[in-house]
Amino acid sequence: MQLLKALWALAGAAICCFLIFVIHSQFLKEERPSEVCGQLAAGTCEIVTLDRDSSQPRRTIARQTARCACKKGQIAGTTRARPACVDARIIKTKQWCEMLPCLEGEGCDLLINKSGWTCTQPGGRIKTTTTEDQMEMS
Repeated sequence: MQLLKALWALAGAAICCFLIFVIHSQFLKEERPSEVCGQLAAGTCEIVTLDRDSSQPRRTIARQTARCACKKGQIAGTTRARPACVDARIIKTKQWCEMLPCLEGEGCDLLINKSGWTCTQPGGRIKTTTTEDQMEMS
């Protein structure tokens, strides 16, 4: 009789542990689907690589690569100094400032040849961003 009670208790504990494991696994899948599947949610971006070169005095060259999952009619761009999905028309026409690439309080100006933009901070510091051919659309 004692052995039977012990077996039932052990079986009950095993079933409880299994249920806790299954429920916990479901919560992990629901919380982070992009990490589990390796996919981004539609309309979002993430920075894949970020390299900085400060070898020149008073100048830092930064190069970043982003991965985006943009919706139809959108393409990877920059909004508020972060990678974002923007209207593809902005990229085609090279009207970079329309995607609001600068931080709040900074002024945006197109470079003369439309190869990028500058963000001017209130103190006068200027950040220049140029695009690569990979961003351009035919």
